Order: sequence, then structure tokens, then C-alpha cells
Amino acid sequence: MTNRICQLFNITYPIIQAGMIWCSGWKLASAVSNAGGLGIIGAGSMYPEVLREHIQKCKQATPNPFAVNIPLLYPDLEELFTILVEEGVKIVFTSAGNPAKWTSFLKEKGIIVVHVIANLKFALKAQEAGVDAIVAEGFEAGGHNGREETTTLCLIPEIAEAITIPIIAAGGIASGKAMLACFALGAEAVQIGSAFVVSEESSAHPAFKQKVIGAKAGDTALRMKKLVPVRLLTNKFEQEIAVAEAEGASAVELQQLLGRARAKKGMFEGDMEEGELEIGQIASTLHEVQPAAEILMNIWESFLVERDRISNLAI
Repeated sequence: MTNRICQLFNITYPIIQAGMIWCSGWKLASAVSNAGGLGIIGAGSMYPEVLREHIQKCKQATPNPFAVNIPLLYPDLEELFTILVEEGVKIVFTSAGNPAKWTSFLKEKGIIVVHVIANLKFALKAQEAGVDAIVAEGFEAGGHNGREETTTLCLIPEIAEAITIPIIAAGGIASGKAMLACFALGAEAVQIGSAFVVSEESSAHPAFKQKVIGAKAGDTALRMKKLVPVRLLTNKFEQEIAVAEAEGASAVELQQLLGRARAKKGMFEGDMEEGELEIGQIASTLHEVQPAAEILMNIWESFLVERDRISNLAI
């Protein structure tokens, strides 16, 4: 397929692997890029020198384009962006913050910039800031989420009518059918997180992968809206948050309950009760651990089948 996203990133398939904390290191990013999609190193869980190491290893593992995701609410931003420039990273996805300052810095260095948003207001601001494309992420997505709780089905067409830059749809996508639906709504690519969390190359703890593929419908919930909304898989910690919120806990109280390194404890170290387990609603449809390349090709081939099926419908 040739469209604006494939041309922008120089990739074969318009399938992007999300930059997920504790799950998307160089092994996953390079595997997706080698398969023809765009792999992303998730820098949100990395100290600067760890990020540099992952970038260097990814460059050794794939000749194809890959990206780095930088959450703008994290510390050490200047050092992180300096590393990206020094290591010759060509594509950067920013998220969780205002892209205005860093977009101009990156563009001056010849770097392609994509920003993740969850509503129309910030889509327009990102376009105004000069980003090359946006990721429009619906309420179904795992991890940090929009406060508006707008679903992908509503979000994509609203934004497609208002902006001119390419849209990458995210949230609730793990199949060719969902990908085709997003294209019908105005997207030119999809970003997929949860399905790649349970890939063989994901750095997620094996216990977390098994909990994800055992998830049923309704096993995730959006929590901590007084802080930064995040979709979590049900466990002891999530239930403690639910009780605290029901009792009117303040942002300060929720922050104390969250503590430090809670996501690392769950997704990376494998504490399935006390850890923060970030995953999307689509987890209930994921049933096995597979190689990343197989996941990508299954989605792409299913997309083609569904596209042909729709085009052949008798009206």
C-alpha cells in the first residue's frame, strides 16, 4: 500500500507499534520494523543512557526506519532529545504534553514528528505546532488516556474533518477488521499497542503477558482521572484505586497510593497484584503469545480480506 503515512515513514505496511513503557524496547521495535511496519522504542521507562543503548541496538538489528516515543511530561527532556539527535533518530513520536516547543527543535534537525492526542482541540494545536502527523487515540486504549473518554469510532471522523495532516488511529485495534474501519473513518494508518504487548519480543514480564491473554471483557477500567487517566487491568492495586476514588480520594491521596515505580513492578517485574497493569480493552480478544512479525502480517492480511469483502458486497 502507498499512502501518506507509508511515504512519510518509508514503510511497507501502515501499521505502527505503539511506544509502551516497559514493553517496547529495541527487540520489539526492530522486529516490527523488520516486518515492514514502524517499530517504536518507548522511552518513557528509560533513563537517558538506557535509551541511547536501545537506539544503538535497534540500529544494529534493523536497516529499516524506526521511531522513538518521548512522553513530554517526563524529566530530562533536553538530554533525551539531544540523544535522539546524536544517534540520528529520524522519527519521533511525542505524547502527554504540549508539542509546540520540541516540534520546532526536532524539525530543525530534519526529524519527522508525530504527536499523540485524544481530542480535537489538541489535534488542532498539534497541527498548528507543525507536526507531520498525529496519532488520534480513543478511549479504548491502554495506558494514559484522554479525560473526555471519546471512543475511536467518534474521535477519528471528527478529527479527519478538521485537519489536513495524516491521522494514525489508535485504541481498540488488533485486527484487520478494526484497521479497515479506521481507514473508512479517515485514518491512513493504525497504531497498535496491546497486541504487541503479548508478542514474543515484548519486554513485558511473562506473567503480565499471560494475564493479558487471559483477560475477559470488562477486565479493564479507566482509573486515576484526577491525576492522569490510565486504563488498567483488574487486580488488587486497581481495586484499591477504585475504592479510593469511590470514597472521593484527592489527587494527592491517589498519588500516594500510586507511589513510585508501580508500572515497573507490574508490567516489567511481574507483580500481578500490587503492580500497575496498563492494557487496552482489546485485551479480551488476545489469546496467545506470537512473534511480532506474525501479529503484523495477520492484521495486514485480514485487512486485505475484509477490504475485498466490503468492496464485493451487493448493494
